[in-house]
Amino acid sequence: MREIVPEPKVLRPGWWKKWVFGTIGVLITLVIGALLFVNWYIGKSMAVTEGTIELNGLTETVTVTRDEIGVPHIEAKNDADLYRAQGYVQAQDRMFQMDLARRQANGTLAEVIGEAAVETDQFFRTFSLRNAAEISYDGYNDEAKQVLAWYAEGVNAYIEQAQQNGTLPVEFTLLGYEPEPWTEVDSLTIGKYMAFDLGGNWSSLAFRHWALQEMPEEKARELFITYPEDAPAIIEANKQNPVDVAGAFNNAVIPHPFNGSNNWVVSGERTESGEPLLADDPHLGLGTPAIWYQMHLTSPEQNVSGVIFAGIPGIILGHNDDIAWGVTNVGPDVQDLYIETQNPQNPNQFLYEGQWLPATVRQEPIKVKDGETVDFEVVVTRHGPIISNVMDGTDDNTPLFAMQWTALEPTLELQAVLNMNKATDWNEFETALEDFHSPAQNFVFAGKDGTIAYKANGRIPIRETGDGQLPVPGDSETYRWTGYVPFDELPTVVNPEKGYIATANNAVVDESYPYHITDFWAQPYRYLRIDEYLSENDRVTAEDMIALQMDQKNLYAEEFLDDMISSVSGFEQELDILSKWDRYDHVDSAGPLLFHLWMKELPAVLFEEDIPEDVASLFAGQNHVTDEMLRKSFSGETSVWVEEYGGVEKWLTDSLERVTERLSEEYGEDPSDWRWGDYHQVIFDHPLAAASPILERIFTPERPIEMGGSQITVQAASYNEDGTVTHGASWRFVKDMADETGAYHLVGPGQSGHIKSKWYDNQLQDWVDGNYHFTKTDGTAEGDVLELIP
Repeated sequence: MREIVPEPKVLRPGWWKKWVFGTIGVLITLVIGALLFVNWYIGKSMAVTEGTIELNGLTETVTVTRDEIGVPHIEAKNDADLYRAQGYVQAQDRMFQMDLARRQANGTLAEVIGEAAVETDQFFRTFSLRNAAEISYDGYNDEAKQVLAWYAEGVNAYIEQAQQNGTLPVEFTLLGYEPEPWTEVDSLTIGKYMAFDLGGNWSSLAFRHWALQEMPEEKARELFITYPEDAPAIIEANKQNPVDVAGAFNNAVIPHPFNGSNNWVVSGERTESGEPLLADDPHLGLGTPAIWYQMHLTSPEQNVSGVIFAGIPGIILGHNDDIAWGVTNVGPDVQDLYIETQNPQNPNQFLYEGQWLPATVRQEPIKVKDGETVDFEVVVTRHGPIISNVMDGTDDNTPLFAMQWTALEPTLELQAVLNMNKATDWNEFETALEDFHSPAQNFVFAGKDGTIAYKANGRIPIRETGDGQLPVPGDSETYRWTGYVPFDELPTVVNPEKGYIATANNAVVDESYPYHITDFWAQPYRYLRIDEYLSENDRVTAEDMIALQMDQKNLYAEEFLDDMISSVSGFEQELDILSKWDRYDHVDSAGPLLFHLWMKELPAVLFEEDIPEDVASLFAGQNHVTDEMLRKSFSGETSVWVEEYGGVEKWLTDSLERVTERLSEEYGEDPSDWRWGDYHQVIFDHPLAAASPILERIFTPERPIEMGGSQITVQAASYNEDGTVTHGASWRFVKDMADETGAYHLVGPGQSGHIKSKWYDNQLQDWVDGNYHFTKTDGTAEGDVLELIP
C-alpha cells in the first residue's frame, strides 16, 4: 500500500500582510474597547443634573437648576432641606476636592498617598487645625450646629449613594480608597485651613531671628520692614537664645506670599445707575478644581448668591436681595513665636515665671498607606504648639519656638457667614461680623438703601510688650497678649465723602491709629491703580468695574524704572525697549518681561551668598526690602547691603546682565522678539497632575495659556520662577445694586471637578480674557433641572 504524503502547505503571497493587519486589527479593537471602558467607567461618576433623585433626610422636594455655566441654583421650601441639598450638590461636583482638603488640614494625607505625605501630615498635625476646629465647634450656637449637621447629611447621602452605585469620582479609584463619612467638624477644619492660608507671619519671625544670629546687626536691621528700636530686650533675647532655623523648616508649608485680594465699593452718587457698585476678586492659588464654588441658595428665609469653599455650607462672599459684600486680606500680625526654655530633666516642661510648667502632649499617630504607622506627638505649651523641632527632630534642650495664633482659639466664622447671608442692612451685617474672628479680613459692603461701608474685621492681638516683629521670651508674662483690638475700634468707614472705598491688602491705617496691626502690608501698586481710576471717574458702570478688575497698568514700573534705566549703561536694545514700554503688562510686550525679571533678580543677586536657600524661603517680603534699598539709593541715602555689594549701579547692572543672558538663551538673541506672554502663562493644575505625566495630561485642563497682568497689577497674576501663573483671582465678582436680577461672576477654570463634565474647564479662556457671566437670582435661571425628593 502506497504511503500518502501530504503536500507541503504553500503560503500564498502576501500572507504576512494579512497576519500583521489582522493582529493590528485585534490590538486596535482591544485598545478601542479599553478606551471605551475607561471612558464609560470615568463617565459613570458624573453628576446627575437632570431628572429625579431620592435623597434620604429631605422633608420636601428641592429643585436644583444648573444654568448654562454650571452654577447650581438650589430652591428649597425650608432651610433644613436647603443645606442638605447644598451638601449633596457640592459633593456631586467636588467630592474628591472636599476629601483632599479635609485630609490636608487634618494631617491624614499619608493614609491615602503614602510615605511621601508623612512630613506634610506632621506639619499640619503640629499646626493643630483639626484640634482648633473641634474646640471651636463647642462654641457654636445650636442654630449653626444644626446647619452643619444638615449639610453633613447631604454630603453623606451622596457618599452612600456613590458607594452603592459604584460612582465615586475616578480619583478615589486611582488612589485606592473611599471617603469616610462627613462630619460637622470637617467643615470647620477646612475653614481653619483658610485661616492658615491667609493669616501667617510666623516664618518672617523665624527668619528675623536667624538674621540676628548670623549677621551684623546693621545688616540684619535692613532686612526688617521696620526695625524695633524700642525693644532692645527683645533683640537681646533673640541673640542670646538661638533657636535652630537653618534646615529646620525645609518641609514647612508656607502660604503664598501674594495671598490677598482687591475689593472696592462705589457710592450711587458716582455710578451711572445711581445705586452702589461693589467689586471683589480674592487672590488665592489657581488649580483644578477651582478653590471657589459658585452657588445660588433660595428658601423662604433667604436668597443668597456667591461663592463658598467646597466642604462648607452657606455663601461666604456675594450678595442677597438687599446687600452685597466682598473681602481682602488684612494681613495682621496674628502669629507670635515664643522662645521656650525646656527643663533639662523633663523635655515636656517649660520655664514660665520661675517655674517649670508641664506642656500638653497629644499623641498623633500617622497612618501610612502601604507602610507602618509613624508615632508622632504634638507638644503644646501655654503659648501654643512647639513648631521648631517638627522637621529635624531636635531634642537636645536647645531653645524652641512655640506659636500663639488667633485661629487656634475657639472662633465662630461659620456662624458669622450664616448671619451675613440673611442680613438686610449694614447694622445687621456688622453685627454678624462680631463672630468672624480669623482670618482678619477687609470687608466692603453695599446696601440697597445706598449705604457703602468698610470694616477691617477679626481678632487682632494687643501685646503687653513688643510689636510682633520678632520672637519673644516665653518665660515671662511680660510678653503675653492682653486681649484683642475692641470690635468697635477696628478700622471702620461708613459712607465716606469721597464716595468710594477700596482695599488691596494695602495699609489701612496710619500712625495715628492707636493699635498695632502690622508693618508688613502688600506693595501698594494695586491699591494705587484702583484709587487712581475711581478718583478720576464719577459715572462708573458694572462694565467699568469689570474692566478695572482686568486692568494691567504697572505702577511699580512707574515708580522705579526711569531711575533704574539711568543707573546702568550698555544693554542698548533692552533699555530702548524699557524706555518705550507703555508700562502695561500686555502679553505682546517685551517690557514687562524685562522689568519683572529684573526686579525679581535684584534680591537674588544681593542675598544669595549670605542667606541659604532654605532660610530664604522663610523671608517674606524680599521685594519690599529691596524696594526700600532702591528708594534709599536713588535718593542719595546709603544701604549697607548695597554698599557692600559695590553700589546701586553694579547691583542693577549685574542683575540685568543675568536677566538678559537668561532671556537670550530661552527666547533668542533679538530682544525685539521677546514677549511677556511667551513666559507668563497660566496652568490650572489638578492635585494628581504631579503624580505622572499621564495623569497630568488627563486631569489638567488645556495648557498653557498666555496671559497679561502680574503680581502688582489689578489683574493679579503671580507666577513661579519659570513664568507659570499659579496665583490670582480665580473668582471675580461685580454687583450693581440697581440690578435686582443678579450679578456678574467668573470662576476659573469651571464649576465641576469631573473631567468629563461640560463645566470642568468651560470658563478657562473666559477667565483669561475677562468674559464674565451673569448669574440670575430672580428665579428665572434656566438649564438642567434636577429634583431631589424625600
